[in-house]
Amino acid sequence: MLALNPTIIQEAYHVLVFGQKWTPNEAMRRLKMLLEHPYIVFYAQNKRVSIAALTLAAHYSLGGRDALIVANFLMNKIPIMYTHDQELLKLKKLSWKNFEISFKDPLVEMTHNR
Repeated sequence: MLALNPTIIQEAYHVLVFGQKWTPNEAMRRLKMLLEHPYIVFYAQNKRVSIAALTLAAHYSLGGRDALIVANFLMNKIPIMYTHDQELLKLKKLSWKNFEISFKDPLVEMTHNR
């Protein structure tokens, strides 16, 4: 299973359209296909997630988008977040109340599991 949330989808859209120069329609089509995949779990965001994100941003010196993504996963008890974000990878893990999330680079994980 793979967990996603609105911030991740919008970030992916931005990278595909503005970074990779995909057409907006192609990025939309592919991301919609991803959201319809049976192994994708999609977690919505609400006030509770936003309040947690603000707290995490201040406590761990995270940027707003990173804090929102991490808070969403923490609130939904996701134990591992795969990322290439060096700031998050430096933290290694982060705690919220009685739950912890670890940050791992997917490319490093793939080479360790071979």
